[in-house]
Amino acid sequence: MPPSIPTTPSADSLSSADDGTTPRPADVIDVAVIGAGPAGLMVAEVLSAAGWRVDVYDAMPSVGRKFLMAGKGGMNLTHSEPAAPFVARYGKRAEAVGQWLRRFSADDVRSWAHRLGIDTFVGTSGRVFPTDMKAAPLLRAWLSRLRAAGVRLHVRHRWLGWDEGASAGPGHLRFSTPSGERWVQARAVVLTLGGASWPQLGSDAAWVSSLREHGVSVVPLVPANAGFEADWTPHMRERFAGHPVKPVTMTLPDGTTRQGEFVISEHGIEGSLVYAMCAPIRDAIRTDGSTHVYLDLLPDWAAERVASEVARPRGSRSMASHLQSRLGIAGVKAALLRECLPRETFDDAAALAAGIKRLPLTLLRTRPIAEVISSAGGVSLEALDAALMVKALPGVFCAGEMLDWEAPTGGYLLTACFASACVAGDGAAAYLETQR
Repeated sequence: MPPSIPTTPSADSLSSADDGTTPRPADVIDVAVIGAGPAGLMVAEVLSAAGWRVDVYDAMPSVGRKFLMAGKGGMNLTHSEPAAPFVARYGKRAEAVGQWLRRFSADDVRSWAHRLGIDTFVGTSGRVFPTDMKAAPLLRAWLSRLRAAGVRLHVRHRWLGWDEGASAGPGHLRFSTPSGERWVQARAVVLTLGGASWPQLGSDAAWVSSLREHGVSVVPLVPANAGFEADWTPHMRERFAGHPVKPVTMTLPDGTTRQGEFVISEHGIEGSLVYAMCAPIRDAIRTDGSTHVYLDLLPDWAAERVASEVARPRGSRSMASHLQSRLGIAGVKAALLRECLPRETFDDAAALAAGIKRLPLTLLRTRPIAEVISSAGGVSLEALDAALMVKALPGVFCAGEMLDWEAPTGGYLLTACFASACVAGDGAAAYLETQR
């Protein structure tokens, strides 16, 4: 099920409302940031530090809602691994994202949090967290600093696009508000509207049609960091949903291999190992209708040792007892063997040993985009210049998850959102200087 909207007091206390400073329809402002998630707030920080008056607009009743939800299980800010493997996590977009990270790196994320009074630590997995593991204290400190810098936050302002009677570009923005439609003219605009995951938190991709209408190339949005569906038997679904499978190695048909853990879900599989392999699995399903992954249930055992133990005489013991006593295979791993191998395999020691080391699992579908952690696709990077300004719309910049890149969980998503926001903020500041 998709996550519910945060309702804790710490989240509710972050709600904001217009204080009478919302520009009147004829007013001209320096810069409008549309979208008050992490990328939008970071853009506001960069621009306000450069001396510009910043107005941030968001459709939701409070800001940073997805940021707060992501922090419910522990606020993973970034990752501590070295720069080269860190950048490689961005796959096909590693070169472009690597450029952003030169502006604002993983180390910069930690320094930024420390300046907000939030201490961090590195977990055993290399992930970086606030010491209290919470998102709300960080967001409160951040909003306090932004307001002190003069940033104005306008919630319940849903962007409707540009005024049809005006030329596209920075000016003549249309917003739907509780008190009716509003018009704002800005000298520069930074769009940080997110992707299409968790739409009830604000990222509903309603911006796609507006940008396409103005000639901006938008790559179709698809699930990222997603679970996948398998055709489980009722026994597997009812008995083992929620059970972790670890340690395990997953290999794709092209030979790509990664070790980690995943979780059996009601529908199939999910979890960190699955998310790390999401893009190629998703793309294979899109091309072929389904795909196979291959699981090594005993990644620390040599194939010869597995074969030797399976082949040992078991006397009157059942195969299940034999596998548990000789190889430690029981519970969910034993269930996976029964689920994925033909019944006759259990009468053939060599075939069973081979299945333990290379268990074929058929994946049928990607889980719906509304319930996954993030989305891939978005504004094509080729439609933007190096400062992340839209080539077809001078004065309009884009940042964050609405751009066409993706990354696994582990702090990589948030770090790249921050980094792209810094690049777009710098670009908007430079553009505004030319418009003085």
